[in-house]
Amino acid sequence: MKYVFFDIECACVYKNVAKMCAFGYVVCDEKFNVLAREDILLNPKGKFHLTDRKGKEGLVLPYEYEDFKKYPVFPVEYPRIKALLEDKDAIVLGHATMNDVNYLNLETRRYKLPPLKFSFYDTQFFYMNVTGNYARQYGLGAMAEELGVEFTPHRAVDDAYATACVCKALCKKEKTDVHGLVSRYGIRAGRAGGGNITPPVSAGQRKYFAQREKEKQERAKAHEIFYRVVNKNMHKKKSGRLSGKVFCFAKEIEEDVSTSVNLLTAIFESGGTYTSHPAECNVYITREEEGTRYEAAVKGGAAVIPLSALAEALK
Repeated sequence: MKYVFFDIECACVYKNVAKMCAFGYVVCDEKFNVLAREDILLNPKGKFHLTDRKGKEGLVLPYEYEDFKKYPVFPVEYPRIKALLEDKDAIVLGHATMNDVNYLNLETRRYKLPPLKFSFYDTQFFYMNVTGNYARQYGLGAMAEELGVEFTPHRAVDDAYATACVCKALCKKEKTDVHGLVSRYGIRAGRAGGGNITPPVSAGQRKYFAQREKEKQERAKAHEIFYRVVNKNMHKKKSGRLSGKVFCFAKEIEEDVSTSVNLLTAIFESGGTYTSHPAECNVYITREEEGTRYEAAVKGGAAVIPLSALAEALK
C-alpha cells in the first residue's frame, strides 16, 4: 500500500468553471518515504484571475504565468492523473480535498472526459478530528506551522509534499498511521464517482452536528418562550420608575430564560418596555461589550448596563 498526496492550482475558479494549471503530487510508502513527486503543469486555456478563500484578489502563484502556454492541456495529462488517483494500491489524500476533487470534476466536464472514480481522505479533516474542533477549517499553512513543516505555499507539488509532512506529523503525534487515524476516529473516506462527490465523515463530526442541532433547537425554544412574555405584556401600559425606558437584551441573555423572563417581567411591572431591535432601545443589557447588537445599541445612543447591575436594581 502507498499514499498519493495531491494538490491542484487553478488559473481561475468560478461557480461552474475551474481551469486547472497545476496538478502536484507526492507518492509515499506507508512510512512516508517519498517514492515520486512532480508538478504536472497544464495550459489552462484561459486568463489568470486569482482570488483567496474570501474572494479577494491578490493571490499570486509562484510560477511564471506566460510559461503555462507551453504546457499540454488537461486531456493530455488526464490518463496520468487518472492512473494516480484510481490506483487500487494507493490511499489518496489531500488538504481541503473536496475543493480539489470538485476542480477535477469541473475539468472532466469541461473537456467531456469520463469523471474520475476514487476514494480520498483529507488531512484537514484528520486534524479536526484529532483536535476535536469541527467549527473551524484549518489552512495548510497554519497546520504546517504548528507541526513544524516548511513549504512554499501555492506551488502544487510543494503543497502536496507539505500535506504529506503534516499527515506524517499527525500520525507521529497520535502514535499510529493513516489506518490507525481512520479507525480511531471512525472516519469514512470521501468518494468521487459519476461526477458526484461525497465528503469524508466521522463519528466525532456526527456527534458535533447532533449537539449543534440540539443547541439550535434549545435556542429556538428559549426565543419562543421569551417573546411570548414580551408579546403578552407589550400592550399592558403601566406607570413606574422605568416609564419611558425601552430595553433590549443581548441575544445570549434573551436565551437564558431562567434569568431573562424574570427580569423582563420586572421591567414591564415597573413601566418599562422591550424591543428586539437594539438600535431602537435606550437601555441595552449585556454581559460583555461586543457584538453587532451591542454596536447597534451604542450607535443608537443607548445606555449600556451590565446584566448584574440590572438584576441588582430590580431585585
